[in-house]
Amino acid sequence: MIRAGRLQHVQTMSDLADALGKALVTVRNQKPYAAEGHPAPISSHKARNQLWDSEQTKAYYAGEPIPELPPVDDDEDLLDRHEAAELLGVAPVSWNTYKKDPGLAAGVVLVPEGPKGTEHWPRRLVLAYKDGRPGRGAGGGRREGSGDMIPRDEILPRIAELLDADPAVTVATVSDTLGITKFPTAQSGLATLRGRRIADLVEQRPGLDLKDAALQLGYPAITHRAAVTFAERELRARSAQPYLQHTANVLAAAGIAQQAQVEMRRLDGGAVAAAVLLGTDQPAAAAVWDSRFGWRTATSRRHPIGKDTDTAPEGEGIRYLGSGLRPEPDELLAALRDQRCGTKRPKASMNEFIGSEE
Repeated sequence: MIRAGRLQHVQTMSDLADALGKALVTVRNQKPYAAEGHPAPISSHKARNQLWDSEQTKAYYAGEPIPELPPVDDDEDLLDRHEAAELLGVAPVSWNTYKKDPGLAAGVVLVPEGPKGTEHWPRRLVLAYKDGRPGRGAGGGRREGSGDMIPRDEILPRIAELLDADPAVTVATVSDTLGITKFPTAQSGLATLRGRRIADLVEQRPGLDLKDAALQLGYPAITHRAAVTFAERELRARSAQPYLQHTANVLAAAGIAQQAQVEMRRLDGGAVAAAVLLGTDQPAAAAVWDSRFGWRTATSRRHPIGKDTDTAPEGEGIRYLGSGLRPEPDELLAALRDQRCGTKRPKASMNEFIGSEE
């Protein structure tokens, strides 16, 4: 975490490279920060972007005693998503939903400041959200006269609270407590969250069977089939995400796409998809990746993935690109730049559902 009052001392890997007078790629390859005795990162160990305290690294490279950081928690400490989730006692993937709370969204701090910064939240905001969480204590549960609906973006966080309290919570209990329909809202929400947590546990313990993970988490046998199905889809999405984010970063660096965090969409039948919005000066609105069909162009910026169907989208402005399901980013970049590249339909070798080759 970033201790209170030390935001100005935060050092990114790029900052560390500058301080050492080396290129960023050199520091990444040589990893001087992994040497014994080097100050530990102040970011959580699972954070994608590592951060250090510049006063500590400066002292280390000068051969001087490394100053200690404040040991006592402070309300103004800045927590990343892993630390905030740990404070709430939930999985980081659940925090991705919780952080949409207006109070948390308004107080988010990007470190370093700018569109590429990592999100952090003051400890006091996370604690305030924790104290006011739905489903527990005063004010928890369904309020009289609240009706049968709650905002859609609050459904999963509220179900997560009930699941935290009782892994065997039933669809009926969730429906009655939150005032939502049993089917499909409560049932789907429980299956989604159980599936994510099964995926979390399997990632922590490679080789663990999905059903065994469900048992270890205390989920009733009757819920296993739906939860395991979602967990399989979740793991498939997570395995593809690094490749897609790397590809999106390459397209952004080349100036033809917007820099953004890739969001995965789970489709029916176990497929997953993601979209990368292209620049307004590009012929296509977006580049879409589908685990069944590979990369294609899209004509809509608002709904680039389109409807969830078993058939590959076709039509004016749609080109399927690349020599396989996961072409190298440079290959995709070249194909997007050359309007002559691509096919009207996915190649037969890429998908068992497609019967003929372009």
